[in-house]
Amino acid sequence: GQRKIALFLGPTGVGKTTTLAKLAASFAIAKQKRVGLITADTYRIAAVEQLKVYGEILGIPVDVIYSSNEIQKALDNNLDKDIILIDTPGKSINDIRQEMELKKLISESKADETFLAISSNTSYSACIKILNSYKYVPDYKFIFTKMDECDNNGIIFNCCFTAGKPLSYITNGQSVPDDIEIAN
Repeated sequence: GQRKIALFLGPTGVGKTTTLAKLAASFAIAKQKRVGLITADTYRIAAVEQLKVYGEILGIPVDVIYSSNEIQKALDNNLDKDIILIDTPGKSINDIRQEMELKKLISESKADETFLAISSNTSYSACIKILNSYKYVPDYKFIFTKMDECDNNGIIFNCCFTAGKPLSYITNGQSVPDDIEIAN
């Protein structure tokens, strides 16, 4: 009976926006929830348009914010929603300026859940760098994407064990809303 806010983080190109669309479709269609979408991913060309197309197809409004200062207004626009999904720009592990903006967005959003998306075809050494670059996130759950593009799932166990964080979802293709599963 309470509104839930979920925020999605991760490096560039891991499929955060597509994953968010899959979850939005699942909540809206299968679970009959009122969903709101907010995107702060204004860095990548066509990211906003991609989410707006999914939103239009699903009949879900999309709020676009250009800085963390705008998150409260976007959340207020979605007071009638059961769940709000917040897309963030992909962060380079070396971009300190963007890290500061994401820290502020995390704090201002007061998200109930935060998800760190990592591509399943990422090497272990790259995963360690990603985990280190997101150490500032107080709590999160993993989403591993692109399971259909890898032949070794050990990276998932290794990351969950190393970070001490749970796995929530895996994605295994680009089809919205089908190619996502709750981890078990």
